[in-house]
Amino acid sequence: MKVIVAGFPKTGTKSMHIALRELGYDVYDFVENFWYLGKDWNKILTEGGSVDDFKRMYEDVDAGVDAPIFFFWKEIHEAFPNSKIILTTRDEDSWFRSYRKQIEEINQNTMLRLLFVYSPLGRKFETFLLRLAQVVYATSWIKANTFSMKHSVNELVMRKLYRQHNADVTQNAPKDKLLVYNLKEGWEPLCKFLDKPVPDKQFPYANIGGKLFEELMQKHPVMQRMVKEAFVIISLLIGFGAFGLYKFFRLGPNLKHAILKLDPISKLTYFFSTIIP
Repeated sequence: MKVIVAGFPKTGTKSMHIALRELGYDVYDFVENFWYLGKDWNKILTEGGSVDDFKRMYEDVDAGVDAPIFFFWKEIHEAFPNSKIILTTRDEDSWFRSYRKQIEEINQNTMLRLLFVYSPLGRKFETFLLRLAQVVYATSWIKANTFSMKHSVNELVMRKLYRQHNADVTQNAPKDKLLVYNLKEGWEPLCKFLDKPVPDKQFPYANIGGKLFEELMQKHPVMQRMVKEAFVIISLLIGFGAFGLYKFFRLGPNLKHAILKLDPISKLTYFFSTIIP
């Protein structure tokens, strides 16, 4: 690990992901951490971990951004003491407005909820996000039912966590390894800190408007796999359901009446016996 982006989510971490890739770094964001290191992170988030764990996990990774890396910046730096630390910052009020808008987007994203139900990979991703919420943000997503997972935002707690995190990094990170950085400063301070040439292009800005998961489902291969899995499973369920109804309506009236009087488990047993004799 060469670069640890220790900034809180919604301080420009998605833009930093793109910028670091532009500068030649292999970058792990929260989706990459789930996909490549999900088993390790689930263990760390539930049981704990060690410096040796982080050394093994990130020995071939250049840079890390967003959750859960920002929360464990100190432990990762202990594993890679020569790595540089970037604390991305923004005005607290604008940060919280952006954070709250991101949560609203997640709560209102019907497709994301479908992935969490119908995609096997999506269900694993949901578990990962739930553990992140509980450990990293000291909060939880409220799952009202199978299809509805809501994340309520405690403004007082989130603002306190934001200030505490920024203070922890600025006070405890080695001064010669730390850059406190606002994306409005552009390429120059970032490239100077990383000893990289300044790209001949505008600094990238991503996740504007809080449409993170909508964009990920369109572009990220891991999220696209979840979408394909959900599409296949939903299509199969619709097909089985249509075939079962077709078989049901072809039955005589007495048999249909008898089936309707069955308990739900018996109905399902009969339904599947007609599809898979």
